[in-house]
Amino acid sequence: QVQLVESGGGLVQTGGSLRLSCTASGSIFSINTMTWYRQAPGKQRELVAAITSAGSTNYADSVKGRFTISRDNAKTTVYLQMNSLKSEDTAVYYCHARYSGLRFSWGQGTQVNVSS
Repeated sequence: QVQLVESGGGLVQTGGSLRLSCTASGSIFSINTMTWYRQAPGKQRELVAAITSAGSTNYADSVKGRFTISRDNAKTTVYLQMNSLKSEDTAVYYCHARYSGLRFSWGQGTQVNVSS
């Protein structure tokens, strides 16, 4: 199994930056893809950014050019650098890992609040 712990959320003003971290433990060598999702109040959870074990990335159109997903060399921690934050980025951000083919895990979520 894979366990995920997020950190780095908080309150930031419009235009500011935050960096989220997601640290994986357990069967980390079986991880295929790690993804950041977010869920705003009253809205469905949506994909923000993903990175594969090969290092390929993809982003939601709404965050392209502002957010960057990356990982450390040990592939145990994935980061989400968020720049030029907007009020519509306010949400709970969740880390997700797909591993061993079709298995997956979720982190507990970290709150990001962007104030104007």
